[in-house]
Amino acid sequence: MPKCFLVTGGAGFIGSNFVEHILGTQSGVRVITVDALTYAGSLANLEFAKGDSRHRFVQADIREEEVMLSVMRAEKPDCVVHFAAESHVDRSIESAAIFESVNVCGTLSLLEATRKYLDERGERREGFRFIHISTDEVYGDLPIEDTQTRFKENAPLRPSSPYAASKAASDMFVLSYVRTYGLPAIIARMCNNYGPRQHSEKFIPCMIQCALAGEALPLYGTGENVREWLHVEDACRAIAAIAERGRAGGIYNVSSNDARSNIEVAQAIVRAMRPYVAAHNMPQPTIEHVADRLGHDRRYALDATKCANELGWTSGIGFDQGIGDLIKASTSA
Repeated sequence: MPKCFLVTGGAGFIGSNFVEHILGTQSGVRVITVDALTYAGSLANLEFAKGDSRHRFVQADIREEEVMLSVMRAEKPDCVVHFAAESHVDRSIESAAIFESVNVCGTLSLLEATRKYLDERGERREGFRFIHISTDEVYGDLPIEDTQTRFKENAPLRPSSPYAASKAASDMFVLSYVRTYGLPAIIARMCNNYGPRQHSEKFIPCMIQCALAGEALPLYGTGENVREWLHVEDACRAIAAIAERGRAGGIYNVSSNDARSNIEVAQAIVRAMRPYVAAHNMPQPTIEHVADRLGHDRRYALDATKCANELGWTSGIGFDQGIGDLIKASTSA
């Protein structure tokens, strides 16, 4: 396991959970969290690390190559885990430019800083890893009626949304640095994550907040679109396994293999909310169908066999358990 992690986007949802996972499971590790603290990142997400001498926070933008290089020179990480990204599909449809700037140019700047840092390390680059966190959306979608086909790591990239296109482009830059410069990078393509500290614009926390506020749960179109859902704790275990045992230059699909339509997810939230609303004499949550998202992908499905065979990783938290724990935490806050 690496001894010093540099985590970009570490004040965001998955990033902060990963920082917490590493600090909680690895006693002899240091973690340098870098975040620009835009709308999706918050120091409140790192409250657990307050007073921990193994953790340092740096407010910086990954697009500032010299700043990132100076942080690497000072802290000497042996693993960069790159979460920092603009990630909300709806925002990318409204305005794509920031997604190109952060996800593509930002990743390129970070790759350049890492390349220079490794050149300076010389022979000490052995064992270093650059882990790029990507998404199942780079593969495009599958027909809803096709319940068998799953994307493998060598599937062609067919992104639909501007967000997915920006992530596919950043994936290609990472792979080009592996081929051209021998950068020891790995790509982790994740299915939909959910869990504590997720931003309220995302599907599951948005639904829970609407239910708590006594508002209808807004569901795009018919709600038949299918996604795979992975609890963030399982995602963090997968990323840690990749950091420890992943092959440089490799790609790993990370998925729960738990596929549900959006309407099934909304219905699960309604069911899980029933004890709370009954206890507080609130009206039962309802689901309201709203205008569909432009270019809405139909079905995502990843084949995570490689992750299981090479890394010994499989998901462990069932969806109903995860949703129940999340709603319990939300209603007791």
